[in-house]
Amino acid sequence: MISNVEAILEGPRTEFTIFGLPITESVVNTWLVMAVLIILALIFRRNLQVYPDKRQNVVEAIVEAVSGLVNTTMGQKNKGFMPYIGTLFFLLLFSNLLGIFGLRPPTADFSVTIAYGIVTFFCIHYFAIKAKGWSYIKGMGEPFIFLLPMNLIGEVAKPFSLGMRLYGNLLGGSVIMAMISGAVALFVPAVASIYFDLFSGILQSFIFVMLTMVFITLAKDDDE
Repeated sequence: MISNVEAILEGPRTEFTIFGLPITESVVNTWLVMAVLIILALIFRRNLQVYPDKRQNVVEAIVEAVSGLVNTTMGQKNKGFMPYIGTLFFLLLFSNLLGIFGLRPPTADFSVTIAYGIVTFFCIHYFAIKAKGWSYIKGMGEPFIFLLPMNLIGEVAKPFSLGMRLYGNLLGGSVIMAMISGAVALFVPAVASIYFDLFSGILQSFIFVMLTMVFITLAKDDDE
């Protein structure tokens, strides 16, 4: 486990530079997560069969679970979002769970979580404008035009609220685990890790994708 509270609070360290640009451990660990997900995807897509074996059954169950979640939350007409939502969930999940292996979770870095929030922000408004056109932009000034600034502030606040929620929970979990590890180095950290690294990591990933789906659906399909 990460054991240095001060190092955690100071933020991710710079691992190396490329053309003068610092590459932090958050970036490196995100690359690691991406590599693991790509390798797993390549492994599980091999030798797919009409009559699946145990491995394929597990993969199909996961795909069906994500598909069911998207259909339930966003509706059947938005099932095309399933690949994006599934990718986002597993990217966040694997990032959140890195603390179990003694690595700093990329999601404990605000620059990473706000980037996820900004991606969601652009998805919300891109698909809303694509679905509604000018009426969506016009709706920002409803019911009264003088509410336009407040509505804009509310929309801009969404990526920051998403990013801060994820960042705060993961950073807080890392700090608490570091404090527990420093105080009791025998059996308590392993028990605490079940919540702070495993359960909380899964929960925060689920909350983020749920809010993403809800925001996109409300903006895209409201009043259609």
